[in-house]
Amino acid sequence: MRHMFAGVMAAFPMHANPDDDIVPLRGWRYLTAWDFPLVAVLALLVVGGLYLWGVHRLKARGDSWPVMRTISFVGLGLGSIAVATFSFLGVYDTVLFWSHMVQHMLLNMIAPVFLVFGAPVTLALRTLPKRPRGLLLKVLHSGFAKVLLFPPLTTGLMVASPFLLYMTGWYELTLRNDFFHDMLHLYLVTVGCLFFFPLLGVDPVPIKMPYPIRILLFMLTMPFHAFLGVTIMGSTRLIAEDWYVAFDRSWGLSPMSDQNWAGGLLWATGDLTMFAAMGTIFIQWIRESNREAKRIDRQLDREEAAQARSGRPGYDDTSKQPRPPVDSDNAKE
Repeated sequence: MRHMFAGVMAAFPMHANPDDDIVPLRGWRYLTAWDFPLVAVLALLVVGGLYLWGVHRLKARGDSWPVMRTISFVGLGLGSIAVATFSFLGVYDTVLFWSHMVQHMLLNMIAPVFLVFGAPVTLALRTLPKRPRGLLLKVLHSGFAKVLLFPPLTTGLMVASPFLLYMTGWYELTLRNDFFHDMLHLYLVTVGCLFFFPLLGVDPVPIKMPYPIRILLFMLTMPFHAFLGVTIMGSTRLIAEDWYVAFDRSWGLSPMSDQNWAGGLLWATGDLTMFAAMGTIFIQWIRESNREAKRIDRQLDREEAAQARSGRPGYDDTSKQPRPPVDSDNAKE
């Protein structure tokens, strides 16, 4: 019975606590400290497998799918989640605050961007059978989806979540409770996807925001992340102090230096990610404007061609300009 319980627990992530014999994070340990809990590994494999199966179905029927979208979703998106949870970042995320903060940014800001650029909803709409595809369309156009993906609401969640996490007892709860710790990881990925999904605009969304509004929402998040990062850096009181002091580490950064590094990472990574996202929005805006201009030109060309084919009197096919009226008297002369 004891062995069975141990096997079940091994399927879930196990997080270090002050009573454990912690191996110092030094040298090669940065590369070799990996842990692969069965449930988390299977979840990523299933999601990645379903995406690749959809791509295979498209290609099997002769349709194309951009390779970069596959790389973005599977390689960079799911890969970022794997690094954040399985590497030394996940192994030491309850021991070192800066390790947790890198993990936080990967799960909340880096991985969601790549997952959204992978256009999983578009892939599903192109590969699902008729009935599931219709159900997915109903969900996308439902009132619930309009509220859940309402950009001002998702921006508010993106801004408020780190403040609530680090300025209340929520973060310490996730350190002391494995279930809430794992749910925090899922929450960070979910909130990140809800924020970037309607703003980056790769997949169809129930509410399409104008590009200037999208850029404004990105800009609004930057000062808040910077402010929180600076606040954490300048704090004279440790976040979750009892927990971190209980490790009594003789290696690595001191608890206060550890917290200062964590605040700096939150500040810098948040700003860099938002700048990159805004740059992407600008590029999308320019491309869409160019496509719209070309569409209008084609429409005008079709209208001119239709007028030429109609044989309207007074229309010169060669110049596509109305011929000047002929003076009958001068013509006789």
